[in-house]
Parts: sequence; structure tokens; C-alpha cells
Amino acid sequence: MTAASAAGTATPQVSLVPARMDRLPWTRFHWSIVIGLGVSWILDGLEIQIVSAGGFEQTLHMTTSEVALTGTIYLIGQVVGALYFGRLTDKIGRKRLFILTLAIYLVASGIAGFSFSVWFLWIFRFIAGLGIGGEYSAINSAIDELIPSHYRGRVDIAINGTYWAGAAIGATANLYLLSDAVPSNLGWRIGFFIGPVLGLLIIGLRRHIPESPRWQMTHGYEDEANATVDDIEQRVRESGHELKPVDESKAIDLVPQKWIPYGVLVRTFLRKYPRRTVLGFTLMATQAFLYNAIFFSYALVLQHFFGISKSHTSYYFLPFAIGNLLGPLLLGRLFDTVGRRKMISGTYLISGVLLAISAALFGGGHLNATTQTIFWCVIFFFASAGASSAYLTVSEIFPLELRGQAIAFFFSIAQIFGAIATSLYGHLIGGANNANPDRGPLTVGYYLGAAVMIVGGIVAAVLAINAERKSLEDIADPISKAQTGVTAQAVA
Repeated sequence: MTAASAAGTATPQVSLVPARMDRLPWTRFHWSIVIGLGVSWILDGLEIQIVSAGGFEQTLHMTTSEVALTGTIYLIGQVVGALYFGRLTDKIGRKRLFILTLAIYLVASGIAGFSFSVWFLWIFRFIAGLGIGGEYSAINSAIDELIPSHYRGRVDIAINGTYWAGAAIGATANLYLLSDAVPSNLGWRIGFFIGPVLGLLIIGLRRHIPESPRWQMTHGYEDEANATVDDIEQRVRESGHELKPVDESKAIDLVPQKWIPYGVLVRTFLRKYPRRTVLGFTLMATQAFLYNAIFFSYALVLQHFFGISKSHTSYYFLPFAIGNLLGPLLLGRLFDTVGRRKMISGTYLISGVLLAISAALFGGGHLNATTQTIFWCVIFFFASAGASSAYLTVSEIFPLELRGQAIAFFFSIAQIFGAIATSLYGHLIGGANNANPDRGPLTVGYYLGAAVMIVGGIVAAVLAINAERKSLEDIADPISKAQTGVTAQAVA
């Protein structure tokens, strides 16, 4: 079955929705999107940090392997949630999904705080993962489709980078919650409630964020799409801005599609855009490998090689998290001005080279806990912006109708490679001891991580799309675009 036959109609509709959205100036409306939708990454970073710090293992009498499995179950939930809700967000809309997935997370994470057994904890950690995984697809789709093209890169990158704001909040909270000042049976439970409280504060704001008019336009709701844009434009005018006339030449003819068959999805990835698929796969896999390799082993490295006690590793994590947060915030604007290709390849290559230098110094015993942390901060200042740009890339280089599923697919790939890195680097560190640690295996691992990022940078230099300040519909024709014999050239 073709996409056209799936639509059940062959009547083209002319739409100026994309042109109207992309000409908008930055206003308070767009800040409401950033605040209302951007909290998702803060919640994920918070969740990972709270759970990785533990505290519940004593209460629930868990073994070390069971504690590790708790994190794995959450990640599996994310993958399942991304794949399922990614398909659903392309089918029934962005707004329904970013309300539903946040609600799932809020309820599941809150209930997990009342866990009385290992299995109870695992079930609700899996469900919380479902919600956060679904958030990745719904939120990235909505942000890209609601933010004007001139600002899309910096906004998407900055929001993805706020994961580290959540991680920093979690690390700071753990300093108190896991201290002797709080009963061991209570601290970790309070930690599980922090995310739901933040989510409750924001879910009301999400109710006032409109459905993506681009989604409405491609699914046969042109009248609703125009009404949505009318409302947004009215908000912009009320904030004191004048709107430029719409360029009528940017109108597009569409044959609305209610849903897209899996066959169309496969052909789009493998036949129409194979180079873009390779690009997305490489960027997501390489950044996930590096991040999981360092993030999930940093505490072990500090303990085994530098003699830092477990209770003090959070002090070293905070500057690491701040460096990761500042990279996307400070470099994001350059992805819209200098350009996607140069910035993506540059951030990947710089972080890879810096990691190789730190590997040589680490292997030679020339670093202490402070200088090692400084290196990590500088490396991930660039790597964090690069990793965020990977999410931006996979969410803007494929047709609008498949955006949620594209994000979900590449996100799942990233999680798989991240899991491989976590296991590998844990094994490389496993035999270390404070008396006479062997730095050789981990040094090789750091060189491997550097090589992986350099490969990602090279692929980006060759294949990355010059998507800066371009309409999503100019980057990739919508599948529902009417074939009138004249089609826009895809951006090379």
C-alpha cells in the first residue's frame, strides 16, 4: 500500500502553515514552549542521577547485580516507550502524547517511591521509563515544528542539554538525601518524588501549548491548523510585534495522510534518504557510546584510580554536569549561524582529540582527581553540544509525518550502543585497586572512545545536512506533498 492510498483521498490542499510559523519573531509564546516542553530532559537527568546514587538497595535488600538491573530496566522502558509512543505521536498528534507521556512518568515515578519490594520497584521504574522514552519522541517533534526556523537549532540543542541541569539537581539532592541527616529508608524515597513534583508544576503549562499545526496540516486538519496559527499570531501581536506578510510562493500542496504504513517508513530510511540514515545512525551511536562510557564509570574511576571516597564523588560530578550544561547553552547559537555541518563535525572532532590527549596523560599517571575532572569538563563542553546536535539532526532531516518514529528509532540505537559502552568500561575498570591500579585497559578504552567520536565527526563533515535557518519542509519534502511534477530539491 502506498502513502497516497493510505490517505484515502487524492484532493490536494494548499497550505501556508509552515511559512506562517517560520516567519514569526521570538516571543513569550516560544518561551512557554521551551519551559513547558523542555522539562523532559531535566526529569531524565534527574532520574538517572537519583537512581545511580542508590540508597534503596539496603531498604529492599538488593544485591549489586539487582541494583545495576534497576537502571537497565529503566533504559529498556525508555526504548519500548520511544518506539511505541513514537509511532503514536505521528499518528494521533504531538499534544496528546506530550500530555500522556508526562502523566505516565509522574504517576509511575511517584509510586516507585513507595516501593516495598524489588519487583514493585522494577515494575514502576519500567513504566516511568516508558513515559520518558515517549517524551523524547513527542517533545522533539513538537519543538521542531513550533519553533521558527531561525531559532530551531539553538533551542533544540539547549533543551536537549538541560538533561545535565537535571543531573546536577539530582547530584546536589543526593548530597543531602543520602547523608546521615536523613534516615536511609527515607532519603531515596524523597529522591523519587522530586521529578514528579517538578512535572506537576509544568503539566498545567503544557495544556496551553497548542497542537503542532504542521501535524494538523499533514493529517487532513487544514482548518484546525490555520486556526492554531491564527491564535499563535494573535498572541504574537498582543505582545507588541508586527508580522511580516506571508510569502505566497512558499505555499505547498498536500494530500493529507491519516497514517503512514511501515513500508513507507522503511523505504524512506533506506531508499530515499540512505545517506541521512547513515548520518543519524553514526551521530547517535557514537555520542551514546562516549557518554555512557564516561558518565557511568566516572565515580568508579575517581574511587579506584584517585582514591576518592564514594560519598565525595558527587562533588566532582557537579562541575562535570555544569560543563555539559554550558556547552549546548553557549554553543547552540552557532549551529544556526556558523552552520550545522561545521558545528556538528567540529564538536565531535574537538571532543575526540581532547579525549585522546587526556587518555595519554591518564595512562602516564600525570592526572589527579581534579585535573582529570577539568579535562572531562572541557571535553564534554564540546561533546554535550555535539550529542544534542545528534538529536536535532535526526528530528529535522526526515519527513514531518515520520518525525516521531525517526527520533524513536535512532534513540533506541543510541541506548543499545550506550549499554554496550557501560558494560565494556565497567569491565575495564573492574580489576583496578587503590594500591596498584593497572591503567592500561582503561587507557585503551579512552583511546577507543576518542576514535569513536572522531569517526562521528568525519561522517558529519561528509554527510551532515546544511539545515540551518531552513524550513523543515525545505529540508525534507513531506510524504503528503502533492506530486505535481515540480518538487522542491532536498537540501544537500
